[in-house]
Amino acid sequence: MPESGADRLATVFADAGRPLFVPYVMGGYPTLEASARHAAILAEHADIIELGIPFSDPLADGPTIQAAGQLALDQGTRPADVLAIAEGLKGGPPVVVMTYFNTVIAHGAAEFLGQAAAAGVAGIIIPDLPVDEAGDIRDLARAAGVALIALAAPTTDDARMQAIGEQAEGFVYLVAVTGVTGGEMTMDDRLRALVDRARRHIPVPVVVGFGVRTPDQARQIGDIADGVVIASEIIRRIGDAPDAAAADAVVAEFGAGIAGALRA
Repeated sequence: MPESGADRLATVFADAGRPLFVPYVMGGYPTLEASARHAAILAEHADIIELGIPFSDPLADGPTIQAAGQLALDQGTRPADVLAIAEGLKGGPPVVVMTYFNTVIAHGAAEFLGQAAAAGVAGIIIPDLPVDEAGDIRDLARAAGVALIALAAPTTDDARMQAIGEQAEGFVYLVAVTGVTGGEMTMDDRLRALVDRARRHIPVPVVVGFGVRTPDQARQIGDIADGVVIASEIIRRIGDAPDAAAADAVVAEFGAGIAGALRA
């Protein structure tokens, strides 16, 4: 029987012995071909790759990711295109896709999750699917061998954190700041207390994201958590690059810098 996505993710955390680097790539931004290149470049430095499927109403995403997703949609990027990028990363770090509930059910949840599994996807993040409403999707994901990655936030109370912990697999994505992606992360006692509280209720690794922009911030997060997600900053740097070659170079340099900070 093939190894499940949850098992693959657990193996990565167990074997690393250090905090993991989880960069985010928006499928189709700035073009489909460029996003595939950027994912492959980051795979040289990453422990897990998060691939975003563009969606028209991304409630959890800040303006940087929203704009990237809209451009991808305007260019005709489809979920199948993003899964094809994931398939091209087989043999590298595990891939987790980030999408929204409507995307999953529009294609038929079982069919979508089966296609994701066939593409080699290890996990799926659905930020608008609460843990207490996720039972059917979770069962279908497990049947397909795809881990349903839960999210927790500063506003998540202890009872809900416990419920997340009881169902969690792979890892839990812990949002560092209240609101949408792209805000400024500050390492302070509040964030340390949030991570400590999550660990008391959640038995799987805790990965922190939202607002991480620099190698030093990544290192600070790595001191208290099991991994770091960086999304908006990568997209921002790609958007600021003057041409495709420069964007590729920026992605490689940034990925190497974050990986180095977490492995030091």
